[in-house]
Parts: sequence; C-alpha cells; structure tokens
Amino acid sequence: MTEDSQRNFRSVYYEKVGFRGVEEKKSLEILLKDDRLDIEKLCTFSQRFPLPSMYRALVWKVLLGILPPHHESHAQVTQYRKEQYSDVLRALRVVRFVSDVTPQVEVYLRMYQLESGKLPRSPSFPLEPEDEVFLAIAKAMEEMVEDSVDCYWIVRCFVNQLNNKYRDSLPQLVWDKVVSGSCKILVFVAVEILLTFKIKVMALNSAEKITKFLENIPQDSSDAIVSKAIDLWHKHCGTPVHSA
Repeated sequence: MTEDSQRNFRSVYYEKVGFRGVEEKKSLEILLKDDRLDIEKLCTFSQRFPLPSMYRALVWKVLLGILPPHHESHAQVTQYRKEQYSDVLRALRVVRFVSDVTPQVEVYLRMYQLESGKLPRSPSFPLEPEDEVFLAIAKAMEEMVEDSVDCYWIVRCFVNQLNNKYRDSLPQLVWDKVVSGSCKILVFVAVEILLTFKIKVMALNSAEKITKFLENIPQDSSDAIVSKAIDLWHKHCGTPVHSA
C-alpha cells in the first residue's frame, strides 16, 4: 500500500469512528513545520476544517499579517508587537484615557482609536456605532485568545479586514473562515438561520422583534446552523480559495 493510499485509508477510518479531527490536526502540524508558512494552504485549511484551539491564535496571526510567514522572524516581530502595544498603552495612561480599572476591551478600543487617529477629545464622549462594533468583536475575541497583546493585534487586524459592522455571536468555526479571507461564509450562515427559523420569523410583525429573536438564538441551535451553513458553503462554492 502506497503512502497516499495509507493516508486516505486513515482519513476515512478516522472520519467513520468520529475522530476526523485527529488527521486534520496532523495535517495542520505538518503545514506549521515549514520554514516558510504557506499562506494559501493555511487559508484553504482554515476554510475547510475547524482549527484546533491550541493553534488558532498562531494561524490567525499569520493569516492576518501580524506575524510574517518565516518562522525565524516570529520572535523578533512578536517582541516588536509587544513593545508597540506597551508604548500605545503608556500614552493612553499619560493622557488619562485608560486606567487600571478600565475594562480590557475598552483599552483595546482606545488603543485602536489612537493608532487610527480617531481618539476623541474626551473619554466621556459617546461611542460611535463603529466603536460598538469593535467592542463586540473584542469581547468575542477575548474569550478565544488569552494573551492581551495577541488579542489586541488580532482584533485590530480583524476589524481592518472586515471594515464593516459585525456581530459578536459567531462561533469559532465561522471566525476561522472569515479570518482566512472567506467572508462569503456569512451569507450562508444568514441563509441557514432564515431556513431554520422561517416560520418563527414570519410570525413576527416588527423589525425590532425579529432583531431581538435573532440576537437570542440558543447555543445548541447555533452549532447546528453553523454546521449546515458550512456544508452549504462547500456545496455552492466548491474548493475554497483565499479570495473567496
């Protein structure tokens, strides 16, 4: 039996016994061992399979351009990111925009505003709609990324990549697809939500009621919706590519 046929046999076996993720994890580890990480292959992997949580932050940082593809540069660039984070945070403390009691997601927002030239004249000024979007993304990301420096950079680059309003309720499987460059997945999530709750949504008689209903979809339903949406996405979009 050739190496390829053995690999295919293992893949089929793992999938049948419910351990498909074992083979996927091994495939990702092989990709991450390359001296120069292949961005296209990482994008394709992220769009086809869920990322193991232990590698999610690393893959996201590479895909978002926070880290370069070359492994040998990671330590130096990581140090640079930490220093920039500290410098911006120190500046905000000096002008008294943040303090030790400021919620971490608000710290991220003020850092983003300062770096993008949008810091208001006073921290008491009301937040803009785009600020609320940033906070929503930051709150969701904070649950997935433990390190504060990594979290800020991922949120910052994620917001820049999306450049539009985004909700904080998408499961990690969908975030993997969006970070890797395939925003089309959001269309299929929306379609599957409407297909799943068509009767209930049609019974509602105002936009406010529909919005409230969609904001409170149970977690167990969300997981099923995402799985079906990904299946639809694969079916209609074919093999994922970076530009999808």
